[in-house]
Amino acid sequence: MSRVGKMPIVVPQGVDVTAGAETISVKGSLGTLVRPVSPLVSVKKEDGKLTFVPTNDSQEADAMSGTMRALVANMVGGVTKGFEKKLTLVGVGFRAQAAGPKLNLQIGFSHPVSKDMPAGVTVACPTQTEIVIKGFDRQAVGQVAAEVRALRPPEPYKGKGIRYADEKVTIKETKKK
Repeated sequence: MSRVGKMPIVVPQGVDVTAGAETISVKGSLGTLVRPVSPLVSVKKEDGKLTFVPTNDSQEADAMSGTMRALVANMVGGVTKGFEKKLTLVGVGFRAQAAGPKLNLQIGFSHPVSKDMPAGVTVACPTQTEIVIKGFDRQAVGQVAAEVRALRPPEPYKGKGIRYADEKVTIKETKKK
């Protein structure tokens, strides 16, 4: 059996987990997340802990039990603490500005770029070259951060572009004569 799938999830105080036959719902102080449950995994809730057991002995069911456990653990963590991604802008004249549910960027194009945030995801700009994307759904936060980064990924010669705060960009050497 999957090592990850064997570990139970401790449900913290203030989080309500409803495990049905087809879906699992996690409700907390930050919001509510719903995810379909694989038919290869059965979810059991007892004494404030969630356990995930494969329904048969197949390799797919074993793998899916670990996957479901990780997804539900992220759901529980999201509705209690939330998730955030930090991006930095590197380049002369590159600026970011958060205006409500929109992110306005000036990233070296002839026109400003505007990106709308989906429901449940907020954006903040502590400085003009930093972007902080927050939300309670880990997948949505990561997807929005990837879409913002894709607008101007870091280039390999000067390192200009939008990068994750912890990302290391290897700079290539220029062509020699």
